[in-house]
Amino acid sequence: MEKIVKELSIQTDSKIVLLVLDGLGGLRVDGQTELEAAKTPNLDQLAANSSCGLTDPVSMGITPGSGPAHMSLFGYDPLFYLLGRGILEALGVGVNVGKNDMVARGNFATLKDGLIIDRRAGRIPTNENEKLCQKINNSIQSVMGAQTVVYPGKEHRFVVKFSKHGLMDSLTDADPQKENKPVVYSQAKVPEAEESARIINAFTDKVTDLLRDNTNANTVMLRGFSKHPSIPTMQELYHLKAAAIANYPMYKGLAKLVGMDILDAGTSQEDLVTTLEEHYNDYDFFYVHVKKTDSAGEDGNFSAKVAVIEKTDTYIPRFLDLNPDVLAVTSDHSTPSFMKGHSWHPNPILIHARTAQGDPVDHFSERACCFGYLGRFHAIHVMPLLLAHAGKLKKYGA
Repeated sequence: MEKIVKELSIQTDSKIVLLVLDGLGGLRVDGQTELEAAKTPNLDQLAANSSCGLTDPVSMGITPGSGPAHMSLFGYDPLFYLLGRGILEALGVGVNVGKNDMVARGNFATLKDGLIIDRRAGRIPTNENEKLCQKINNSIQSVMGAQTVVYPGKEHRFVVKFSKHGLMDSLTDADPQKENKPVVYSQAKVPEAEESARIINAFTDKVTDLLRDNTNANTVMLRGFSKHPSIPTMQELYHLKAAAIANYPMYKGLAKLVGMDILDAGTSQEDLVTTLEEHYNDYDFFYVHVKKTDSAGEDGNFSAKVAVIEKTDTYIPRFLDLNPDVLAVTSDHSTPSFMKGHSWHPNPILIHARTAQGDPVDHFSERACCFGYLGRFHAIHVMPLLLAHAGKLKKYGA
């Protein structure tokens, strides 16, 4: 698919806007999903004048991480481009990753009586995160010959970079993935990564000892170990001048990895839309990312997720006022608040364009979109559809 699309892609002045509400899909609680419970008059009207459907990020039944889910949306085979979450987060916060570097995404967490009782340390404020990272950097500069630097992210998240010749990222996550579980140490997937695993685990122990007197953020969990991969850019594949508008580092990192320019988008949904308006004449593809739908889902907060969806709906007229040739609204993956985590359930999608076939859907929701013209399909086909509706693909064959 990637090879064919690359051969057919042409550069045009038409514009594409891809609005991604992270973790949008849900499960019915008291008869409704979060999207069904939300009051979304603008999205509903848009759906009534669009082609709708459902997408699977990787395959039916497979629960994706944010990395592979987004790669699929951008038209990259997530089974071929295997990205560690660490590189995405690292690039997103501006870390320079060299050939002898390995990075990981980290969480500050709460350890009590040998158990991880809160994987996010109560979502500590970002300024507290910054102080903790400075404390770690002041006390720990190297572990077993590997230089270490910690970079703060948003709330409880951070990035750590290990620098030493011969480091390997074939490692399991040092993260139990669930609360009320014991500390988990990283293990080598291949013998050559044994030393890297020892470095990771020694670092974790040193930090835990350093933070032992803290009430909430008194340990760390590391995952997504990765070195810098080689990936073709969206300019090379699709002849697009692409920009990313996102508040959170990981999504900026992912966009940067595929060649998008990263635009300063502040911290709010209002900032996202304003940034799009201010730069609309500068690019022909915009990826706009809303994070809080996913955060609310992971927190198990049904009403908060509904509120984020409703807030996003109020900005839809401003998207339409820009008159993009193609406007798509979808998600990378589902995060039902009922499950407090990512799930394998398909994502609703609408594609609005002059060439988008209408269908019976008049409400933007999981249940309604299953009756749409697009049906249920793999998310890797989203990008070719957007390019086609924007007139950016030539005919295939004679």
